[in-house]
Amino acid sequence: MLEDRSYPLPATSPWWRGVSRYQWTVFAVTAGAWLLDNMDQRLFSLARIPALTALMGATSSQLEIQAFAKIATALFLIGWGIGGLIFGAVGDRFGRVRVLTVVILIYSFGTGLTALCTSAWGFALLRLVTGIGIGGVFGLTVAILAESISGIARVAMLALLQVFSTVGNMGAAAVKMTVDTLAAHGAIPLTGSWRWLFALGALPALLAVSSGLTLKEPGDWLRLKAAGHLPQGWWGAYRLLLAEREDRRNLLIGTLLAVAGVVGLWGIGEYAVDLQDAVFGTYYRSRYLGPMVLEHVAAAKNLAYLLQMAGGAVGMAAFTFVAHRFGRRPAFLAGFSVAIVVTVMVYWRLASPVDAYWMMPLMGAAQLSVFAGFSIYLPELFGARTRATGVSFAYNLGRFAAAGGSFFSAYLATTIFGMLPEPLPLRYSAMTMCLVFLVGLAAALRAPETRNAQLRS
Repeated sequence: MLEDRSYPLPATSPWWRGVSRYQWTVFAVTAGAWLLDNMDQRLFSLARIPALTALMGATSSQLEIQAFAKIATALFLIGWGIGGLIFGAVGDRFGRVRVLTVVILIYSFGTGLTALCTSAWGFALLRLVTGIGIGGVFGLTVAILAESISGIARVAMLALLQVFSTVGNMGAAAVKMTVDTLAAHGAIPLTGSWRWLFALGALPALLAVSSGLTLKEPGDWLRLKAAGHLPQGWWGAYRLLLAEREDRRNLLIGTLLAVAGVVGLWGIGEYAVDLQDAVFGTYYRSRYLGPMVLEHVAAAKNLAYLLQMAGGAVGMAAFTFVAHRFGRRPAFLAGFSVAIVVTVMVYWRLASPVDAYWMMPLMGAAQLSVFAGFSIYLPELFGARTRATGVSFAYNLGRFAAAGGSFFSAYLATTIFGMLPEPLPLRYSAMTMCLVFLVGLAAALRAPETRNAQLRS
C-alpha cells in the first residue's frame, strides 16, 4: 500500500501547499480529539473548587477544600498515566484509529457522569476514570499524525496539534463564562452551575463516531501488519521498546523531559487559579460588597485564563521556530530556563488582577512552550512498531510524577508552610516545586538532536 505522505515541493513553497485533502482530514480529527481532550481537562480545573465546595459542605475550610482538590487532581493524573501506559501499547498492537475511538468514548462518558455525582470522593473517582480515557489520546493522535505526513509539514502540523490544546483551554473558559452568565441571570441554578460544565464535557463522544468513520490506519502500521511485524500480545510493544539500547535511552530522555513539563504545568501552574481566588477575593472585597465580589473575581479569573492560553499559543509557536531553525535541544533548554524564572516570579509577585493580566500570558508561554516540543520530538525518538507506546509512556509517565507533585504540593502547603497566612502557603509551595524544571534542563542537555532526521521506520 502506498504511503500517505505530503507531496514533494520546492524548498521555497509554504509547507501547507503540499498537504493532501485526506491529510487535512487526519489533522482535523486528531486535532479535534486533542482540543476536546484539553477542554475536558480545563473544565475540571475551572470547576474543581466550586464543585468540591458544594460537595464538601459549608463546614469545610477553604484550605481543606484546596487540599482535597489536589487529591482529586492527583487521582485524575494517575488515571491519565494509567491510560497512557495501556492504550499506547494497545494502539501499536491493534491499530491506533480503533483505539482512539475507544478512549474518546471513555473520557466523554466519565466527564458526563461527573455532573451527576453527589460526594467529594465520587467526584474524585470519576476523575480517575476520565483520566484513563484522556491518557490514551496524546500518544495515539501524535502517532497517527506523524505517520501520515512528512518533512516540515509534519513538524508544523504536530506543533499546531498542541496549539489546538490552547484553543480547547480557551473554549473551556468560554463555556464557563457562558454558564456563569446564565447562572447570574437565573437561567440555571447558581449553586449547581458546575454540573452543567461537566455535562457539556460529554459531547466529545460525537467525535469518536467521526474518528471511526473517516480515518484509516497509517501506511507504516498497515505495512507492519501485512508483514507480520506488529508487536505480539498486549505488552509486546514494551518488550520491543526495551530490547534496544537506543530505544531505552530515548525513552528515558523523553520521559524526563515530559516529567519536567507535566509536573511544571499540573503540579505548579495548575494552582495559579487557586492563587487568583485568594488574591482577587482580597482585592475586590476591599472595593465591593456582597455578590459583586464573586462576580468580579470570576470575570477577572476568566480573563486571566484566556490571556494565559493566548500566551501559551505564542510560546508554542516560538518553540516550534527555534526547534526547526536551531534544533530540538536548544529549544528545550530555552523553554525550561524561561519557565523556572517566570513561574517563580508569578507566584512571588502576583498581587492583583492587573498583575495577572500581564503575568499569566508570560507563564502560559513559558510553561506551555515545551509541550509543542513533546508533539514534535517524542515521535522522532521511536520506530513505527513502538511509536505510540514510546510517546504515550514518555508523555504520560509524567502524570504519575505530577500526581506525586500534587500530593507533595499539598503537603508543603498544609504542613511545611501551613502556619503562614493565606495565600503564602500556596505561593511558597509552588515556588519550591519549580525545582522540577531543572530535571528538564538536565535531560535536554543529554537529548539526541533529531533536527533534519527522517522519521524512524
